Amino acid sequence: MTNAFEKQSHQGGPIWGHPVVPAAVESRPVLHVVSTRDYASGGAVLNDLSNVINTGTTNPPVGGLLKRVMDLVIAGTALVLAAPIMILVGLLIKTTTGGPAIFSHSRVGFRGKPFNCYKFRSMVANSDEVLKAYLDANPDARKEWEETHKIRNDPRVTFFGRLLRKSSLDELPQFINILRGDMSCVGPRPVVREELRRYGEHQAEYLGTKPGLTGLWQVSGRSSMDYDKRVALDSHYVRNWSIWLDVVILLRTIVAVMRVDRAS
Repeated sequence: MTNAFEKQSHQGGPIWGHPVVPAAVESRPVLHVVSTRDYASGGAVLNDLSNVINTGTTNPPVGGLLKRVMDLVIAGTALVLAAPIMILVGLLIKTTTGGPAIFSHSRVGFRGKPFNCYKFRSMVANSDEVLKAYLDANPDARKEWEETHKIRNDPRVTFFGRLLRKSSLDELPQFINILRGDMSCVGPRPVVREELRRYGEHQAEYLGTKPGLTGLWQVSGRSSMDYDKRVALDSHYVRNWSIWLDVVILLRTIVAVMRVDRAS
């Protein structure tokens, strides 16, 4: 599912210098050998965090209590301020397309626990059938879907849905996921079970943090990146997390949302 966070043109290279690495990571550095392309995309050499992230233990998600407090403050404030807009959007969806205004889909969360990820419905009701027919008839679109798990000019998206996506309003219900503790304001975008295998040896990084409403990949030009680069950026975020990195990503997200002319 695309949104304005994901639609900026990639400018190439890291979007800032290396953030401060948490002390837990600095204490036991282990070097991975990665391709030059993934190094440039991720913005850093990927360090081994197996001693920090272990889905078989009771370790808290990356960021711990400090990140959780920030999530609660931001999500609670956002929902209060956005409540009138959310009510209006829900009514418009019901009157223009019928059916439920909120769409939920099962995603993989912290430690592999599934959760229902919410968003305003922007697609037709029979989206699965429409997607299958479109991919069967368009080999180029199928290749794009297999590489990025999204397609340009998605035939499933309604006219009003495109407006919601360009303005990022379709993502507002995910603040509910944040309050519930399913997601964080910043983190890897939530994936479906089939996508998790594409993280390969880096699945532990994804499973060691909560998925995010926005993240490093979204503000780095997601629409122009393949899935390997997504994994590199998500791994970089987890291995180098700091509260300041979250703040920078949130500020860049605000800029991305405002630049709806760059949406595609």
